[in-house]
Amino acid sequence: MRKLSGKVAFITGAARGQGRSHALALAAEGADVIAVDICRQIDTVPYPMASVADLEETAQLVRALGGRIVTREADVRDFASLQAAVRAGLDEFGRLDIVVANAGTVNGFAPAWEIEEEQFRDQWEVCAAGAWRTIKATVPTLIEQGEGGAVVLTSSVSGLVAEINIAHYVMSKHAVEGLMHNLAAELAPHNIRVNTVCPTSVNTPMIDNPAFSGLFAGKETATYAEAMPGMRSINALPIPYVEPEDVSKAVLFLAGNDGRFVTGISLPVDAGALMPYKVTHQGTGG
Repeated sequence: MRKLSGKVAFITGAARGQGRSHALALAAEGADVIAVDICRQIDTVPYPMASVADLEETAQLVRALGGRIVTREADVRDFASLQAAVRAGLDEFGRLDIVVANAGTVNGFAPAWEIEEEQFRDQWEVCAAGAWRTIKATVPTLIEQGEGGAVVLTSSVSGLVAEINIAHYVMSKHAVEGLMHNLAAELAPHNIRVNTVCPTSVNTPMIDNPAFSGLFAGKETATYAEAMPGMRSINALPIPYVEPEDVSKAVLFLAGNDGRFVTGISLPVDAGALMPYKVTHQGTGG
């Protein structure tokens, strides 16, 4: 029997990247999936966001694994759209067991005092308030069912330390960490576990673009190849990034029975980026 047979997972930001990877990992272990994504551009985000076609591709990949999936376009900045997506999933599958609040963006790079108000607003609304809205839309069902559950919030190493020139992102991810700690305490009596995953850079379209590469290359825009030395330099292991599947394995542990007594933790998938030293790795491009 697969680890998540009979379980239903609600995943935001599921059209591509980490969200798609999480959907496939949970579906491979038997979970039914409710997959949501905004599927349109946010004006302040400096790289192309996911599309309706991307979300449909996620659905096709889940079905190719023999899984069942409901997809909905929903914006985590809009509580009503999240509620509608949850209702659609409940109508189809009849229950909910796992919540993965994964939707996120990085929308601009500058010192804290130069970040535009629109950038800050959208960053906060997606990564911080969006995670809270996801909880508000889903957790009442977990409580009402009375059978426990698991919540995994996508944080970042940026939720645990400082990262230069993305203060609005750092603030939003620190907020996710605070939300996790409070939820873990509030939901423990209901046997609902709450944790975060905290990746270093992950090989997704969110970092594989000229704007994000420029952050690591020290200029306005850059190629992915130009960003590699800077990306490698923040990790202890000699790699520039982890893959989405690496994060999905952590999500699977936290969501499933293997992590049944794990709650209130921040689980790094960081290639050693949070280790308390920084030394350039000779011969590795760092």
